[in-house]
Amino acid sequence: MSKAFPIVGVIGAGQLARMSIAPATALGVDLLLLAADSQDSGAQITNHIVGDYRDLETVLAFAQRCDVLTFEHELIPLSIIKALEADGVVVRPSSASFLYSQDKAAMREKLSTFPSPGWQIATSTDQVQEFPVIAKAISGGYDGRGVWKVSDVQELSSLLQKTGKLLIEDLIDFDYEIAVMVARSPHGQATTWAPTQTIQKDGICTMTISPAPHISLDLSEKAQKLALEVAATVGVVGVMAVEMFVKGEDLFINELAMRPHNSGHWTIEGSHTSQFEQHLRAVLDLPLGDPSMTAPFAVMGNVLGGDKPDMYRPYLHLMARTPALKFHHYKKEVRPGRKIGHVTLVGENLIELTQEVQHALDYMSGEVDE
Repeated sequence: MSKAFPIVGVIGAGQLARMSIAPATALGVDLLLLAADSQDSGAQITNHIVGDYRDLETVLAFAQRCDVLTFEHELIPLSIIKALEADGVVVRPSSASFLYSQDKAAMREKLSTFPSPGWQIATSTDQVQEFPVIAKAISGGYDGRGVWKVSDVQELSSLLQKTGKLLIEDLIDFDYEIAVMVARSPHGQATTWAPTQTIQKDGICTMTISPAPHISLDLSEKAQKLALEVAATVGVVGVMAVEMFVKGEDLFINELAMRPHNSGHWTIEGSHTSQFEQHLRAVLDLPLGDPSMTAPFAVMGNVLGGDKPDMYRPYLHLMARTPALKFHHYKKEVRPGRKIGHVTLVGENLIELTQEVQHALDYMSGEVDE
């Protein structure tokens, strides 16, 4: 094997790592995953080492086998990333950037000049005068976890007893939510994809529509410019999701995720360069690819675990009904509400695309049987 082709180490071996394997293979780049278990989604189909990402010696030994390290989750302790960097390991994004993906309070402080909900750090109920508000765990939250709508002092007191400290944000009566995926290389080249509307249920994204159908051209350009400015401000290298609320023609930054993100899964079929390929290009300091869309619209739906454990048999009906529908199964154990795969459809008729994707989700979950 030619040493000219680098090895990219990925901390984590879930579905994001799994979906990075195909573009890495196409580029001739080898991935090596640090997996918690050999049955993790990505570990099932590529080279991996089983180990604890919270153990410094384990991660240092893993890093010695790689040319660059990146992440598929935000859970690795910042102290370990700093120790890797001190040891000369190339880590992208860096600890200086990754902080703003792990620490919501630090992110709010760093982006204090950007349009955001009003916010404060609270350690006691006396600091919050008006309700309802949004309370967030400072770190560790994802997919709706660690985020609460708080209606009164009693609810806030209960949360503070468990957490000690919370990020409190104004409750924005937004029209809809969007995410802008942005990629940035070490030398500052950056690209964005079209803003994506994210549709949530119980704090979990169930569907994305790209480009966001209700957004004006001016606001779309504003959102993409904002994402590029955020990326430069936090110094990210790699792919990042900038989640925003839209109210009228106003934007409010919600959260950041410095990795490939659920709101960018549509790019596999819907963009000339997927978020997964772009992330690899960015962390390897290669020229970035074309993020433009392959069709006027792309609709992605998350397949959530339900009562139906057999996820293979539904292919017979769905592939016959909608031949253009693309399936991505993560080979994860089926549990209620768990993301176990997604489907994507691209085309010109947004109503038909949305209906077909919704039917696929309902059929695979067992809500409908025809």
